[in-house]
Amino acid sequence: MSLRNKVTLIGYTGKEVEMVNFDNGNIKASVSLATSDHYTNAKGEKVEETQWHNLIAFGKVAEIMEKYVPKGKEIAVEGKLTYRSYDDKDGVKRYITEVRVDEILLLGGK
Repeated sequence: MSLRNKVTLIGYTGKEVEMVNFDNGNIKASVSLATSDHYTNAKGEKVEETQWHNLIAFGKVAEIMEKYVPKGKEIAVEGKLTYRSYDDKDGVKRYITEVRVDEILLLGGK
């Protein structure tokens, strides 16, 4: 077991899972995940801060996400950070950070 690149997140999905089918038979699922943190600022006010994460999954995990993860579902995921870049339509280089999900745990009641 490697602890070099490991991410664990618990949050709520922000949209429906998007699926991509590849010519070789593989599938990819992608969805956004919102995680929230609370803290008290210097004025004593409670502040909620939400972070959005891009999740991707392949194979069996992608099938589970497609079947059981609707928008707004609370899930826990474990995976690793991945980085990629591409050139947009205007030729500007864009960078994307994603969590490649290896394990998923369905939480909440929905």
